[in-house]
Amino acid sequence: MQINQIKETCLYIKDLEKAKEFYHGKLGLPIITHAPDKLIFFRSGSSVLLCFNPVFSEDQEVPPPHFARGKQHIAFEIPAEDYDSAKVELENKGIMISYEHEWPNGKLSAYFEDPEGHVLEIVPTGLWDKA
Repeated sequence: MQINQIKETCLYIKDLEKAKEFYHGKLGLPIITHAPDKLIFFRSGSSVLLCFNPVFSEDQEVPPPHFARGKQHIAFEIPAEDYDSAKVELENKGIMISYEHEWPNGKLSAYFEDPEGHVLEIVPTGLWDKA
């Protein structure tokens, strides 16, 4: 079996309307589908961000029940040349950068939170390239 990429990433969010305002309204991710109080899915490049209300998804029968609690983490890749302007754009939209990390290869990444408290990150292309 050859795995090409992670196609879907899932966050569990109780207030899906706030998720819609944040991920679509502020980050600009297109909405794929939205079932109020249950789920909302966003397109992110060739991947999909699935946001489920954990109260709904932990009790569903199909697909298998799934849920999580606490701070979850995902990173969004952006063009390396857009890194500085992306940080400014986030701050201009009222999204505070909580931490910036310098990786061993010298590249930087910036951390911030969504309204649910999940830890999000912007990373430049090439961050995980092989040396």
